[in-house]
Amino acid sequence: MTKYIFSQLVLNWYHKNGRKDLPWQKNKTLYTVWISEIMLQQTTVKSVIPYFKKFISSFPNIKSLNNSQLDDILYLWSGLGYYNRAKNIYKSAQIIKNEYKGIFPDQFLDVIKLPGIGRSTAGAILSLSLNFNYPILDGNVKRILIRYYGIVGFLKDFRIEKKLWNIIELITPIHNTGKFNQGMMDIGSSICISKNPACKICPLNRKCIAYIEQKWEKYPLKTIKKNSPKKKSWFIIIKFKNNFWLEKNTDKDIWKNLFYFPKFNDKKTALIWLKEKKININKCENMISFSHKFSHFILHIYPIIIKLNKVPKFFKEKSTSIWYNLKNPQHIGLPQPVQKILEIFKKDIS
Repeated sequence: MTKYIFSQLVLNWYHKNGRKDLPWQKNKTLYTVWISEIMLQQTTVKSVIPYFKKFISSFPNIKSLNNSQLDDILYLWSGLGYYNRAKNIYKSAQIIKNEYKGIFPDQFLDVIKLPGIGRSTAGAILSLSLNFNYPILDGNVKRILIRYYGIVGFLKDFRIEKKLWNIIELITPIHNTGKFNQGMMDIGSSICISKNPACKICPLNRKCIAYIEQKWEKYPLKTIKKNSPKKKSWFIIIKFKNNFWLEKNTDKDIWKNLFYFPKFNDKKTALIWLKEKKININKCENMISFSHKFSHFILHIYPIIIKLNKVPKFFKEKSTSIWYNLKNPQHIGLPQPVQKILEIFKKDIS
């Protein structure tokens, strides 16, 4: 199949079946497409939609974002995960403000220099917003090409990646690049999915090697998954009326710049900390423990709740920590496990 036929089949399919009503596809600009593409990194469309709407409602344009604070962005990002993306948006906003007069750049070499933007993301931003002729190579597109051309190899093999870039550059049409790119992503996310793809309704099945061989599971080769290491943390939840004591993480640990409950690697250290703060540990109650999965490990969390009748001196001192008011919450970034715990107490707000 020639490159023209391949791209035309994708475009024809997109015209009839492609997604055209996603929030970032309406009145799209470089700015809105950029935000959506960063949010969509390692995250599903379904998960991104409510966060995107909330983000654009608070920051409707690049000008409003240029004047934002990192805490404002992290607040809107709370629960979406992979917080470095939010930090990259903040860093990019400052660069755009200082180096591009507050206007999102429309040149590839300028876009790709922004934090958190690689070759594929830069191509997606420019092609989907301005229809510029740049290919994309996200996970969905890689899977389609590997199956269609019968490429045997691992996704993370740099030689395979180089080969896929050569192919996608060849078959991406000069005209309607944005629609083609969106069509490829849509086919990859709805038809050519990782497991049990709907090959019979795929517009590319006639020449697809994986379909012809009836061996889709062979493409790409599966890497052997290693068991995720397990870690433990004890959260000390200090409650006074409708307020909860949260500390801002300023280290290079997980959840940097986010607020969380005082966190310890073992229960003994947590109890010693409480004694130092002159808090009666006999009033501690254990909450139900739970696990939170990161990309590279699993964290098992043991929450301990202490309800105070009065605030000890330590908790009145000024610091980067705050009393988080559940009734009138501050705009700060919260990790998902912290949100999960706070949701339990929201039911009892007086």
